[in-house]
Amino acid sequence: MPVKNRFAELQSEITAWRRDLHEHPEILYDTHRTSALVAEKLKAFGCDEVVTGIGRTGVVGVIRGKANGSGKVIGLRADMDALPILEATGLDYASKTPGAMHACGHDGHTAMLLGAAKYLAETRNFDGTVVLIFQPAEEGGAGGKEMCDDGMMERWGIQEVYGMHNWPGLPTGQFAIRPGAFFAATDQFEINFEGLGGHAAKPNETVDTTVMAAQAVTALQTIASRNADPIDQVVVSVTSFETSSTAFNVIPQKVKLKGTVRTMSKSMRELAETRIKAICAGVAATFGGTAEVLYYRGYPVMVNSEEQTDFAAEVARKVAGQCDEAAMVMGGEDFAFMLEERPGAYILVGNGPGAMVHHPEYNFNDEAIPAGCSWWAEIVEGRMPAA
Repeated sequence: MPVKNRFAELQSEITAWRRDLHEHPEILYDTHRTSALVAEKLKAFGCDEVVTGIGRTGVVGVIRGKANGSGKVIGLRADMDALPILEATGLDYASKTPGAMHACGHDGHTAMLLGAAKYLAETRNFDGTVVLIFQPAEEGGAGGKEMCDDGMMERWGIQEVYGMHNWPGLPTGQFAIRPGAFFAATDQFEINFEGLGGHAAKPNETVDTTVMAAQAVTALQTIASRNADPIDQVVVSVTSFETSSTAFNVIPQKVKLKGTVRTMSKSMRELAETRIKAICAGVAATFGGTAEVLYYRGYPVMVNSEEQTDFAAEVARKVAGQCDEAAMVMGGEDFAFMLEERPGAYILVGNGPGAMVHHPEYNFNDEAIPAGCSWWAEIVEGRMPAA
């Protein structure tokens, strides 16, 4: 099965939806216009159930197949939120909201799932139920967790769940996926060093937090080089170094470091947190100061289930003729929360050449729409085939 003809027919309509969403980006949970538009279209398509307010501003649509002898229920998820970025594309449908931009292609994800929803509601050529999940706040707000915490999986009896993300650099409409750990856990830390401030001409009368913190920055790199198993993955990046004084002749009383940790396993995540705290305490004690480490757990590792990944790749090959093995991604993805609750798979669809996501010149490639919609539709029809 190549790209479904129906999506070639619908492409201009779906593109118009996508560009409207692009013009009106909304951040985190403030997806009120987007959520209302999604709910309106799902109702117009004839979905059997449309519910808003799941995970604050999330939307869920339900489509039942021609039969339900299988008893299967599959969830399909798209994210809706934009990023706090000033757009620099110069497009005639560029963002009309200053400081907000669909710089990650969630406008495309939402439009493609709406296109699949229209087709599935028209044809219902499957045996079971599909639950369409439109999620807010993927970009740092953990909207996926909020929807799960609202009981979404249990309320609709979702048995497995699938997600998709566009990927610049991958040929347009091609696919890539991998089983197991795919996207990294994303944690953050703040480290507050305190010593004894004083005059820079008399360092012997101080406990120098600048030297203390500088030593800690260097020592933290040994987590990857000397504590981690070389075949596991961990990134510890200190991204902010702020002293309590900016004067030329003052040794500051306090220094604050901020940074991020990226890992691909629960064990490495635990190790990184433990070692950060131990290293900072040890360095501070060496210099006669103290260190307070605040460690914030973010998104967990996103882990694709083996069976569902094999199926997702098979569908991708039917649609596009091939499916590449994706590399691990050290970025985070809050679809991880849904995959912690149910087996499923997350796939990348090619966006072609151009700026990478989260860049002010990025733009979703509308030529990827037929392939993305076809993959969604075939996931449903292939996983729950009609008799």
